[in-house]
Amino acid sequence: MSKHERWNALLELLAADGRVDVEDAAGTLEVSPATIRRDLDELAAQQMLVRTRGGAIAHGVSYELPLRYKSSRHASEKQRIASAVAELIGEGEVVGLNGGTTTTEVARALALRAGGTRRDAPDTGAPLLTVVTNALNIAGELAVRPQIKIVVTGGVARPQTYELVGPLTVGVLNEVVLDVAVLGVDGIDPELGVMTHQEDEASISRLFAERAQRVILVTDSSKMGKRAFARICGLDAIDVVVTDSSIPAEVAEGLADAGIKVVAV
Repeated sequence: MSKHERWNALLELLAADGRVDVEDAAGTLEVSPATIRRDLDELAAQQMLVRTRGGAIAHGVSYELPLRYKSSRHASEKQRIASAVAELIGEGEVVGLNGGTTTTEVARALALRAGGTRRDAPDTGAPLLTVVTNALNIAGELAVRPQIKIVVTGGVARPQTYELVGPLTVGVLNEVVLDVAVLGVDGIDPELGVMTHQEDEASISRLFAERAQRVILVTDSSKMGKRAFARICGLDAIDVVVTDSSIPAEVAEGLADAGIKVVAV
């Protein structure tokens, strides 16, 4: 097992339990306790966890894995979700994307579709799609796509998610109108609504939703019924949820009862 794989596994354990024990982790990963101690020391140096006697704990109850360590989780589900979302986006539309692994896959699916699209009408010079995003990684991937107009908000970058937040981000979003907002989230609760771990990201995602004519929520089924620290909006603000086929039947029924279209792929 490579160091990257060990770090990913340790952070997964930390996200699930809130703490990691050296001896338990060594047994789970089939490596020596000394290796686990070195890994935890290095992760602590990068401020990804807090070292304790005999292990490590998360920085807080709403522990958030950095995006680069979350990209492999539920990867196939996220790719299917992204393909389904791309089919819901019309040519010429203005699309808002917040940050996250699933919305990153949506951006890639949109790029592939735009690259293979042939218009029958004469070329007017207008983009096939306009994407407004506060995610630096999404902007970087789409900036080289000539058929997509990319608009990046200003703001202060969060290193965990590559998202821009703050007053500068709000200022740009207040000046645009979106056809559709595609939002990735960290939790969906039938009573509390849609949530994420960070309050500054929640406020930006809420503004994305407010500026859009329709809102598509993209998440794998592991987020269903989960709560996170910061509320984005209620279920009444959501038009469509695109998720994987493992969504529990009662959750799908609850979303449908709330007037939300559920697409399970």
